[in-house]
Amino acid sequence: MVKGANVGLAALSEDVGSVMVSLGWSSPTGEGDADVSVLLLTADGKVRSDADFYFYNNPVAADGSVQLLGKTPTSDGNEDRITFDLTAIPADVEQVVVAASRYNGGRFGDLDDVRVTLADGSGEGLLRFSIEDAGAVGALLFGELYRRSGDWKFRAIGQGYESGLAGLAQDYGVDVDDDAEEAEAAEESGAAVAEDVPPEEIPAEAAAEPVATEAGPEAATEVEVQAVGTAVPLAAVPAPSPVPVVEQILTESVEAPAKSVPRPRTAKKKVTLPKVAKKSLAENDSWRAARLFPVSALKSDRDRETRATSVLLSVMAQVPEFGRRLTAGFGAPAGRMEMFTEVSLPNGDSPRRPDGVIRVERAGKLWTALVETKTNGNALKPDQVQAYTEIAARRGYEAVITLSNDVELDGSPLVDVKTDGRRKHKVALRHLSWADVAHQAQMLIRHEGVGNAAHAWLLQELLHYLQHENSGCHGFQNMGPAWVPVRNGIDDETLCQGDRRAVEVVESWERLVRQVCLRLGGELGQKVLPVQRAKRGTDPRVRRAALADQLCLAGRLDSELRIEGTPGILALSADLRTGKLRTSIEIAVPEQGYPLTWAKRLIRQLSDAPADLHVETLLDGHVGGPRGTLERLRPEPGDILPKNNAEITGFRLSLFRSMGNTRGSAESGFIRSVDEAVDRFHDHVVVHLDRPGSTRR
Repeated sequence: MVKGANVGLAALSEDVGSVMVSLGWSSPTGEGDADVSVLLLTADGKVRSDADFYFYNNPVAADGSVQLLGKTPTSDGNEDRITFDLTAIPADVEQVVVAASRYNGGRFGDLDDVRVTLADGSGEGLLRFSIEDAGAVGALLFGELYRRSGDWKFRAIGQGYESGLAGLAQDYGVDVDDDAEEAEAAEESGAAVAEDVPPEEIPAEAAAEPVATEAGPEAATEVEVQAVGTAVPLAAVPAPSPVPVVEQILTESVEAPAKSVPRPRTAKKKVTLPKVAKKSLAENDSWRAARLFPVSALKSDRDRETRATSVLLSVMAQVPEFGRRLTAGFGAPAGRMEMFTEVSLPNGDSPRRPDGVIRVERAGKLWTALVETKTNGNALKPDQVQAYTEIAARRGYEAVITLSNDVELDGSPLVDVKTDGRRKHKVALRHLSWADVAHQAQMLIRHEGVGNAAHAWLLQELLHYLQHENSGCHGFQNMGPAWVPVRNGIDDETLCQGDRRAVEVVESWERLVRQVCLRLGGELGQKVLPVQRAKRGTDPRVRRAALADQLCLAGRLDSELRIEGTPGILALSADLRTGKLRTSIEIAVPEQGYPLTWAKRLIRQLSDAPADLHVETLLDGHVGGPRGTLERLRPEPGDILPKNNAEITGFRLSLFRSMGNTRGSAESGFIRSVDEAVDRFHDHVVVHLDRPGSTRR
């Protein structure tokens, strides 16, 4: 599409009751990012209320009509995906505006390949609009969905807002919180914001009036403390609940990411799990709490697959926030949801029995998906998935969903399924990894919150089940059969470029890195994404072949992770020749000040970091300068400065550790060593560094 053009969705596909809109971009530096926003507008071009503004703090509509799914890595950047159930959009909403905003002074003109795409309910792409002239704007209208004569159409807009998110929101009638400006000014001046203060330590004069939350008639009250012009939630204590593990729910205090614009008002946070579990009443450590989903009776892979499917589908049905979060990604509408297991479907002389069936009813219409589950290291069987796809097509079902510990990559589907082009009905084939299921559950119960305490407890039980060693739902845990031969070939220098086994190792490495991002993001409650540095439009298979050739030459696997709210990119490198894992981060120096001051401040920030942390000075022209361990630099920070007064551009911090020898995730395994290396570096180094945009004192 071109700027200003419009098209009717019904003319492009018959399956447009539910659509997915993806906003994408890439960055030359790999650091460009933006936040997606959606506004529902009436005929006068205004929102009905602030609740019609959906963004990172308000990602899901109560009626399921809008759901922000978050970022998904692509071959040359990221895509932020949003699902719209157009049949659920309220009748008085005439326009749905899709926009995005940058922060920390970023501009869309600094990004490459700024685009918006739209796909129908089966996942087939219908349109694409590339924005070539974004310019120096902090917010950008990508496009809009609007009604005409009862049908939905899409218009390509590509209009920028120099005033950023605040100006965009105000123009459409969103109430922008004036106090946010004062809070940001206080943050910029280095003022401390109260965080995690016990209620008994709150000064009486600082306590605000109790505010009722959304928990219902026995609503929790939330204590707030006034600090430098902003109210920070400290604790919400609900009334007694019949569920022991969540009798007292503490609403976590989450530091707001630095923004260059005031934030729109948002609703109070929902129920989340406490940071610290209550003291157990057990007499000794040998007593084990009763679990809703026991795993002790699981003896075979079939038992694990049956139990895992039933556990997941039942929780999806009972926790609407969780169920809708997963099914929206498959193109399902918002509606009444029911789950079934061990269903028998006619298929000639031998009926087929998929592991599960998901059915969603909306306005008298049914959306149906077949579910095929694998646990442990068992791979999906192509003939089995092919049969389910054909059955779904014959019966008019919308999707086949596969669940396994494997992670699907762009351009490398786990199962190749042949489709009959003569069939009018299209069936979407979607894959979900158990690691992604655990990530979504953790994000809800630890960070975003769910509707009530019972739902939080159910999700916690699901998470406990998935993480138990006997469930078989641990995520990607095996580097594959090519791992050992490739390592041996690197050791004895017999591995040649073009060897298919090297490509398999690169694919396994990419799966592992994506799983690390899911796990870390779920623990932190922040976006953690792999950085893909590749030319725009590069085929993922071509990129992996080039990385495989690099592995043959250098004997090293490299990746980068972008963690929201950190001052740089976390680099991860596995040197198969030396058997060492290296985690590192490069941080830029302040625009003002003196080199010795920078060095002293850095060493103070790293007071609790490991003594074997390597610190290296980066000089102008990407040249490495003096380096040394933290143990040696603590008494003399000036030793890290160049003697010839060369211009310093930043510092590189690195930790090294031995990597596991085996291909799996056992104690001596490579996968576990990668997890431990990333966790150690983040917890002991990255968290102590200044956040982007923070004031340096």
